[in-house]
Amino acid sequence: MTSTTVSARLPVALLILRLTIFLVMLMWTIDKFVRPEHAASVFSHFYHWEGAGRNIVFGLAGAEVLLLLAFVLGLVPGISYLLVLILHALSTFSSYAQYLAPFEKVNLLFFAAWPMLGACLALYLLRDADTLFCIGGRRSV
Repeated sequence: MTSTTVSARLPVALLILRLTIFLVMLMWTIDKFVRPEHAASVFSHFYHWEGAGRNIVFGLAGAEVLLLLAFVLGLVPGISYLLVLILHALSTFSSYAQYLAPFEKVNLLFFAAWPMLGACLALYLLRDADTLFCIGGRRSV
């Protein structure tokens, strides 16, 4: 495979990463709107944040929607990609207890967070090469 082939495929691969990361994060965000009590339970159990009421959950979900729109559109990738990476890293690392008992309950599903964390990190590190369907001053196709 030539370097020209690789350089032609890289933006496509990065677009696929951006779209699939967006999809997962969007579903988690929609869940906050649809089931705010579930989000409050997650905040309490994994982040030890008690008392996150409906309004707080909706506010956080609204902020996440704005972040995810910036992310999927490729806006300010140095910030939006980094924030998505940080949010997912916090989610991944806060679930440490589930990794210690992988075969109990549905804990094995938590391991899916690791490849997504790797995808978020790869996309952040290669953000300058992520050029397909980006707006905000970068080449758009």
